[in-house]
Amino acid sequence: MTTALAQPVGGPAVEIAVARDLARRAVPLAPAAIGVCAVFWGLHGALSSAYGLVLVVANFMLAAALMTWAARISLAVMLGTVLAGYIARLAVLTLAVLAVRGAGWVELVPLGLTLAVTHLSLLVWEARHVSLTLAFPGLRPKG
Repeated sequence: MTTALAQPVGGPAVEIAVARDLARRAVPLAPAAIGVCAVFWGLHGALSSAYGLVLVVANFMLAAALMTWAARISLAVMLGTVLAGYIARLAVLTLAVLAVRGAGWVELVPLGLTLAVTHLSLLVWEARHVSLTLAFPGLRPKG
């Protein structure tokens, strides 16, 4: 069992492909999120929502990059990186919000809503397009 944990993870690196697909799906979601926040909170709400969308996409891309890097080393390193990376990325998101909370263009409610709703929405949307089979790891083939 320990030797299996010490081996690199085999197969294609699908994490980056899934993260890119998530980022691609964020593009049509962005105008709706920014527009709703603009209606309720004005320009500052729209800017806060846009900032939140950038943070969400960056979070997914960073998670994929960390997993891809760690999988090349070993399964044990990947498991540790996923756990530590999750905690670290939550800390980075928190710091990114705390860094701008006093800025004049930030509205915390639309920023927080955008972070939470966009993360969940993109994950649910992407779950419909991910293949959980060994024949097609990663994104489900089209057609």
